[in-house]
Amino acid sequence: MTRRPIVYGLDIETDTRDDGLDPRVAPVLTVALSLGSHDEIFSGRESTLLFDLASRLRSLPAGVLATWNGAAFDLPFLAHRAARHQIDLGLRLCHDPSIKSPHPPLPGLRGAYRGAWFRHSHLDAYRMYKGDVGPVLRVSCSLKSIARLVGLAPIEVDRTRIHDLSREALHAYASSDARLARVLTERRMPGAARFIDRLDPLADDTTAIA
Repeated sequence: MTRRPIVYGLDIETDTRDDGLDPRVAPVLTVALSLGSHDEIFSGRESTLLFDLASRLRSLPAGVLATWNGAAFDLPFLAHRAARHQIDLGLRLCHDPSIKSPHPPLPGLRGAYRGAWFRHSHLDAYRMYKGDVGPVLRVSCSLKSIARLVGLAPIEVDRTRIHDLSREALHAYASSDARLARVLTERRMPGAARFIDRLDPLADDTTAIA
């Protein structure tokens, strides 16, 4: 019997006052980490939350970090912001031009990346659902659309006004997205394991983005 890996959901929310999609100007406001038993929030000063997130991931048993479009957004965004603070996250990234993202590359970055974080592997659940559920059912593969399709109830906000959310609303929204990424990945296990990122150990860019 194939052992089911531990799945952790991860989601970030960025400051939308200028351009929340530009890691050169927008800090990370909140990171949510969803475990099977509870969700954890990292918030406050950006350098502190990044350091605390890395410390927490280092302490957890090896598992799979599930994101939604994290290959093109969450992971490279975090790597870029950490590099600005000269923080070693323990996050390794390898650019993969074959990964198709629903959005243009983030400003200043090359596109989408495969990743690994300490002992954790990475799985972009968006790519998984886009590869089979989307074409078969002809549905949008946004996180909220897929969640509603399977009977889950996502929290929805105006993503262009993240900076206007109260602390409680921001944390609830980030937690919801991280939890949905985890649950939607867990529902596809063990078959989802084939979508886990495989990093080329000989690649020359398996370090944090500068």
